[in-house]
Amino acid sequence: MNIRIFIVDDHAVLRSGLRLLINGQPDMEVVGESGGAASAIEAVQDLLPHVILMDLAMQGHMHMDTIGELKKCCPSGNILVLTMHTESGYVRGSLAAGALGYVVKSAADTELLTAIRTVAQGKTFVDWTVGKGVGQDLHGAPKKRLAERAPGLLGELSPREREIFGLVAQGFTNQHIAEQLGISVKSVETYRARVMEKLGLRSRADLVQFALSCGVLTSGNPL
Repeated sequence: MNIRIFIVDDHAVLRSGLRLLINGQPDMEVVGESGGAASAIEAVQDLLPHVILMDLAMQGHMHMDTIGELKKCCPSGNILVLTMHTESGYVRGSLAAGALGYVVKSAADTELLTAIRTVAQGKTFVDWTVGKGVGQDLHGAPKKRLAERAPGLLGELSPREREIFGLVAQGFTNQHIAEQLGISVKSVETYRARVMEKLGLRSRADLVQFALSCGVLTSGNPL
């Protein structure tokens, strides 16, 4: 079954180029496109794409909130942000809002296609050019310092907690993790809460950031 993709970008020329690139792949098809957030929210409810490829900045405004709105009206559509913004704050904000992937528009076509396939599987993909910026802890400590502390922090996790940590970092939902491990969703939620507490993290974006910093999740390379 082909990966169904919906494109959200206010530049018609870019949408056209993306459509040609994506439709040229044997396992992908563009099922719709939109030049604005409002029309995209309405369209995806009927088209039910597997991946929603969207820009953050459209028509002079940032649309971070649109990520959550798209997820709410189309839960089956995993969101991949494609933008010119390389600031780590936008990456963390997008992941916290519910996006599974983040790629800059200067990335190679092959990297974008890999990101689409990765996100379609429900896994996280972060462009390596911005992953370096995400690899700083919540207080601005450099990646090296956080990486040095990571073994001790990860050592506090039980084998099951480390397993949950890895799956959450990859972008799997509690339901998917429960099915994969053969445990209840409630158990996954409990393990996840313990992981967040032991590592001192507050959100999935923080967890992905930590995973990137300590090498558990490699930016630009799907797990």
